[in-house]
Amino acid sequence: MSIDLNNLSLKELKDLQAQVAKAVSSFEDRKKKHALAELEEKARELGFSLAELTGAAVTRKRAPASAKYANPADASDTWSGRGRKPRWFDAALKSGKRPEDMAI
Repeated sequence: MSIDLNNLSLKELKDLQAQVAKAVSSFEDRKKKHALAELEEKARELGFSLAELTGAAVTRKRAPASAKYANPADASDTWSGRGRKPRWFDAALKSGKRPEDMAI
């Protein structure tokens, strides 16, 4: 394939550049998928999973947390107890309330 780059406009050159970048990325992705499939097949032949052999951590999905605490001023404002404490929770604690007082 021979393209005379000197006769292309700037727009055509940029389009060609984008197409080449996309083709390179696609090629690399295909090669990775092919290599991974071969490795998984070989691991299966030996009686293992690829994750067992590589020590890859099994990712676990967390279920959405259910609300455990409700804002005393607005019961629709809730908090699961995970992550950063909401301001209303901290303010309630500073005013003398206990977490059990705000439990749902």
